[in-house]
Amino acid sequence: MAQADLYDVLGVDRSVGAAELKSAYRKLAKKYHPDVNPGDEEAERRFKEVSHAYDILKDDQSRAAYDQFGHAAFENGGAGAGGGGGGFGNFGDFGSMGDIFEEFFGGGRRGRGAQRQQRGNDLRADIEISLEEAFTGIDRQINLTRAAACNTCSGSGAKPGTQPTTCSVCQGHGKVRAQQGFFMVERPCHQCQGSGQIIADPCSDCGGRGHIQQPRNLSVTVPAGVEDGTRIRLSGEGDAGPRGANSGDLYVFVNVRPHGFMQRDGADLFCIMPVPFDVAIAGGGVQVPLLGGKKVKLTLPEGAQTGQQFRLRGKGMPVLRSRNQGDLYVQINVETPSNMSREQKKLLDAFSKSLNDDNYPQVKSFGRNIGGKSGK
Repeated sequence: MAQADLYDVLGVDRSVGAAELKSAYRKLAKKYHPDVNPGDEEAERRFKEVSHAYDILKDDQSRAAYDQFGHAAFENGGAGAGGGGGGFGNFGDFGSMGDIFEEFFGGGRRGRGAQRQQRGNDLRADIEISLEEAFTGIDRQINLTRAAACNTCSGSGAKPGTQPTTCSVCQGHGKVRAQQGFFMVERPCHQCQGSGQIIADPCSDCGGRGHIQQPRNLSVTVPAGVEDGTRIRLSGEGDAGPRGANSGDLYVFVNVRPHGFMQRDGADLFCIMPVPFDVAIAGGGVQVPLLGGKKVKLTLPEGAQTGQQFRLRGKGMPVLRSRNQGDLYVQINVETPSNMSREQKKLLDAFSKSLNDDNYPQVKSFGRNIGGKSGK
């Protein structure tokens, strides 16, 4: 007896959306629910039929399988109808339900017998540089030990003069499939450990692995403007792949040490710079040291105060992969004289007596604001 179309069971079109599908199911489930129709065998049958239809169509993957193969997609525990031993006879060119989902959702089906080679492992190396080196860029040497293709067997893993054979369990795929209900689960083949090949007579130098551990010295170019935590990828400099497969990559992580007086925020730099007392009073130029060894002149206005910040455009860090450069922000800290001689103290005393309240506007304002008088 032919089974009813699931869309007809729910009374919806094949193009129905999820919300309309759910609404139709709820309406019919309420109508045929056994609690509403006690003792009505036909209502109970219809309730089960409606629930079964909704269970399949509410899931995108099972709905796609039903749209393509109809009820055959769910016969024999999820395999196609017909064909003994898990039966996939009615799926035509497809070998299993795993092939169906590979066709629908995996971007196309692989050709049978094609071996998917594993690439070598990626490696990681860490280097530490100064902020000055991040400013100018630098070439740094890296020493590491990595897996390299065995010269004796040319990476095949087999003794010279012999060849690996195709694994009889997975037929060279490197994976085996086991059906679990509606789905197929794929696992690495236990016989060949996922390589798809069996080596009966392994190479004596590499033991059949196809690679050996070798030291390697590399030069990595750290570009100007690199930031702390930047990852640099060296393609193909990781471990060699098993039995001739492609090598992995080497990822170099750059750590930038904190600087003694420069703070970094992206491409901008910040520093607190002490300036002489007399220059702050009268105004004048001071030399600001830059990363890279150069200096730039900063002109202070007369009466410059501690905490004032000045911006030097284009004197910050280089912007990575760009010709642009950040800015340098200099916050001044006026340094009062120390270790003064007796003569200097006399001169300072005479200078102090020549000053009045108008020479100290902040002190004057502070005294006024709290209701007192200034100290001058």
